[in-house]
Amino acid sequence: MGRSTYLAVEVSGAGRHPAAWLRPDAQPDALLTAPYHVGLARLAARAGADFLAVPDSLAPPSADPRLVPLRLDAVAIAARVAPVVPGVGLVPTVTVTHTEPFHVSKAIATLDLVSSGRAGWEPVVSRTAAEAELFGRKPAAPPAELWREAVEVVDVVVALWDSWEDDAVIRDVATGRYVDRDKLHYIDFSGEFFSVKGPSITPRSPQAHPLVVVRGDEPEALAVAAARADVVRVAAADLATAHTARERVRAAVAAAGRDPDAVAVLLDVEVLLGADAGSARRELDALDAHRELAPSSLRVVDTAATLVDVITDAVAGGAADGVTAVPLALPSGVRAIAADVAPRLADRGLRTPVAPGATLRDRFGLARPANRFEGARA
Repeated sequence: MGRSTYLAVEVSGAGRHPAAWLRPDAQPDALLTAPYHVGLARLAARAGADFLAVPDSLAPPSADPRLVPLRLDAVAIAARVAPVVPGVGLVPTVTVTHTEPFHVSKAIATLDLVSSGRAGWEPVVSRTAAEAELFGRKPAAPPAELWREAVEVVDVVVALWDSWEDDAVIRDVATGRYVDRDKLHYIDFSGEFFSVKGPSITPRSPQAHPLVVVRGDEPEALAVAAARADVVRVAAADLATAHTARERVRAAVAAAGRDPDAVAVLLDVEVLLGADAGSARRELDALDAHRELAPSSLRVVDTAATLVDVITDAVAGGAADGVTAVPLALPSGVRAIAADVAPRLADRGLRTPVAPGATLRDRFGLARPANRFEGARA
């Protein structure tokens, strides 16, 4: 067996299905509480997941009274979870269209510090006029422009992470100097959308560069993923389509001058697991009776064993390097992954133990990057 199959888990609210909050085992009164999110993260850690993906969006809430009209800040949730749940990476979504890269850099570096090196982030763009009007700074833009801006955000964020050398914090009591100012650097970034002098006000974090996770489902995003991502997420209706998507990502990464084997491609798999296929199907029918949800990627409504078969086939057939499991209902979905899916993956040799204290970069076989400013001082 080669490298371990990657496993991520996405959690949001009561689950991806909009009617999940109506299930008898849901916890709708806890969705705004820290213990609920900590509990989900602990289940993901128990499953041995490489990271917990925490979605976010700037889209205004729907007027449909059947939908849960709320979304907490993903970075803040991850930061709350990080100090109390070890052993799992934390990858919040960050909408970069209306967010300054300086703030993003500071927030994700802080997350990496409080998680002892388990942070990542998933930059996304904001497309709609309704989202733009929430800020009133600029109108909505076409996808090509949005993703060009996203590239600049990533570049500024990473440059700011390098603006402190690793040993810039000296805490020299004898001289009264906490920081060696000679080891802080201006980044002097000037691009189409941003002009940022720097340096950051946050020291370089344990991973130096927390993982960049990008969706590669649309052409404009694919170019960003190929040039900047450490992990690429894709959606596909079946394994054949997923195989095509992975090959497209790998070709784009190679065309960008990077090693395709260094960029993991994870397939989104929506899951609703039951004791047997019939019970799982009945649970989905009950949810769809309130408000039907069309699949947005491959969907497994069946047993844990069937999901493991799908993951096995996906990896063996070159359709993915792993999966992001997206439970349609929470917390039951992530509990089933921890109790029934993870042990089966281990039994098949698809998952191997990770050393205690491993960073998220360690989990994906990525070295800690050198600082671009090291040795720049005369």
